Formats: sequence, structure tokens, C-alpha cells
Amino acid sequence: MDFKPSRIVTELPGNYFNAMKAKIALYRSRGIDVIDLASGNPDQPTPEHIVAALKEAVDKPENQGYPPFYGKSATLEAIAAFYQREYGVDLDPETEVAVFSGSGIGVVGIPQSLLNPGDLLLTADPAYPAYHAAAALAGARIHTIPVHEAEGFLPDYRTVPEELARQVKLLMLNYPNNPTGAVATADFYERTLAFAARYEFPVLNDFAYGAFGFDGHKPVSLLQQPGGKEYGIETYTASKTFNMAGWRFGFAVGNASIIAALKHYHTQAYSTVFGAVQDAAVAALLGPQEGVAELGRLYERRRDVLVARLQELGWEINAPQGTFFAWFRVPEGYTAASFAARLLDEAQVAVAEGGGFGAQGREYVRVSLVNSEDKLNEAVDRIAAAGIFTRAKLSAGQEAVHHD
Repeated sequence: MDFKPSRIVTELPGNYFNAMKAKIALYRSRGIDVIDLASGNPDQPTPEHIVAALKEAVDKPENQGYPPFYGKSATLEAIAAFYQREYGVDLDPETEVAVFSGSGIGVVGIPQSLLNPGDLLLTADPAYPAYHAAAALAGARIHTIPVHEAEGFLPDYRTVPEELARQVKLLMLNYPNNPTGAVATADFYERTLAFAARYEFPVLNDFAYGAFGFDGHKPVSLLQQPGGKEYGIETYTASKTFNMAGWRFGFAVGNASIIAALKHYHTQAYSTVFGAVQDAAVAALLGPQEGVAELGRLYERRRDVLVARLQELGWEINAPQGTFFAWFRVPEGYTAASFAARLLDEAQVAVAEGGGFGAQGREYVRVSLVNSEDKLNEAVDRIAAAGIFTRAKLSAGQEAVHHD
């Protein structure tokens, strides 16, 4: 029998990143050596002290049975201590912290916990594609605020019509931002919380890249701001900060009523987090942090190398402020899709075309920094050898002559 999926599953978009990986795999299956600047999988190893903590924890009998539904007390307390140390935010481990297997569960689970069918979710354009899937799974409507490079890719809430603002039930943000690399300011969060207070809706900030701000600027937490916990909740992940992408450990912190709803939802829809992984997460959160700082410096050096080399080719681009992604406007005469296709076909360099992140991304490509400097330099060398920017300039010049 061929059974039909539910309407919600049928209407879900395909996974953008899976499709991207499939395209790269297709080229490689043909013997083509593709440099992958599209994916966001951290390339550095998990720090040794975290790996050692996991190995020790696996042998503990307490970790061979079911862990507590809401997480171990030591894990919850470590998260609270981490937020106090990093952001000066006081958290009650029992009522203001939730743990789960990867922050993606929080990104999807919080809308499921708060929204009813037909409710309105507000987010930015471009945005991480999972936010649209989260709205669809909750049966919610979605409205996007276009963000622009000139405004630092921060939403201007004045552009939201009054009749829509009154319907918002959840605002989803992501700073430092994937895909743009933008970083929020305290002033922006002040405006955000004032907007939330005016219309009485909660704010979720996906803080997955919270460890990575460049040029001496440390990203600020939504919860640091006055009123942050009153209206806000933040999701965090060990994947990026501690190179623990495969370990699947994430958490949410903030408003106690949202945390309670999420915990209740989580016990029904998901399961517990392996106790040994929780113990390793404690080691990550409370242990030496020098590796985190060095990782941030590594991404910043890679950013500087990549931006400088691409600017030498004549690509007019700006450097990202954080994350391990760069968001570059494509040369004149291209769309994101046509430019990404040309890079792949002629230079064997894969980038993520920005249309997958929303309509505002149709003139941008996302480039990841999770490759060595040697690989980044090789990618630029390939692009230069293919003559893509030389021909782009010629095409633009010919177009200008034609218009004259």
C-alpha cells in the first residue's frame, strides 16, 4: 500500500541543506573535486577534555538508564552558571532552563508549545529555513520583515503594519545571524523588547552563534537587556561553541512560563538527553574556555583571508560581524542561483545560493568559514582561474554601453 502523508507533511518544504549536500555529492560522484563552501559543519575537533569527560561518563551506571526527564540537576546548574559567567544573567536552573538533543528541537518545539493553528509568527527575511518549517508544523501563519545590508540586517519593526502587529504571537530572531553574519546591538534588543511589550508577545532569539563576534565585539544576549526574561527566551547549542555538532546537545533559557510549556511539550514529543552527553556538556560549559576564544580568532582570520582575496578579484563585498558565515551580494547581472551555479560548474566551488533563505536572499550567496585557510585560498584561486569576475565586469560594461 502507498499511504499518503498528512497535509502538514505534504506542505513542508524540502530540506534546503539536504538538497545542497545532494548536489555536491552528485558532482563528486562524477569524479569532480568540489570545494564545499556551502555547508556549516564545524571542521575543528571537539576539545580533548570534553571527549575525556564523555568517555568517563559512559562507564557510570547512572548513565546507562533513563536520565531525568528535565535533565540532570548538574547540567541545569552548569547552564545557569554559564549564562551568569558569560552574560551576567541570573537563571533559576529548575524553572528557567530546558535541555534537549540539539537546539533545532528548541527552534521547532517553542513554536509548537506556544502557537495555535492560525496564529501569526513573525521573523526576518532572510532567515534560517527551519523557522518557516516550525511555523508550518504548528499550523501557524508567518509574516517576514525584509532586512537590508544598509541597516545591518536588523528588522525595522516600524514596517510591520499595525493590524499585523496586533496578531503576532511569537517573534523569532537569530543573532548573530545565519545567513548574514550580522550581530545585534543592545539598542536593537531594547527596541525589540519594547515592541514585544507593546503588543504582548514573546521573543525567541536563536543564539546558536553566540560565541562568535569579530573585531573585538562580543555578541550580546537578549536576556541581558532590561525586560529580557519577561518577554524573551533564548536557544543555545554546544555544536558551534564547543565543536560538538554530532553530540546533539542544546538548551533554552529565559521566561519561566515558556520554559514550562516547552518542557511539557518535550516530554511528549521527544525524549531525554543521554546522561553521558549531559556530563560532557557540563565539562564544556564549566571547563577551560580558551579553546572557544581561539576558535573565534580562527574564524576571524579565515574571514579576513577570504574577504581580502575576493576583493582583490574585484568582488565588492562586506565582511560579516560574527558567526562562521559570510553573506555576499552577487556581482551585477547575476541572481544568487545563476552565480552559485556558475561557481560550481566553472570553478568547482560550492556556495549556498541565498534564495533558500528567503526572497531577500535572491541577490546573495552564503559562504562558510569552516574550511582551512588553504582551502579558502584554493577556492579563490579556482574562481580567479575560471575568469568569472573578469567576464562579469565585461558583461556589466557591455550592458552599460547597451543602455547608453
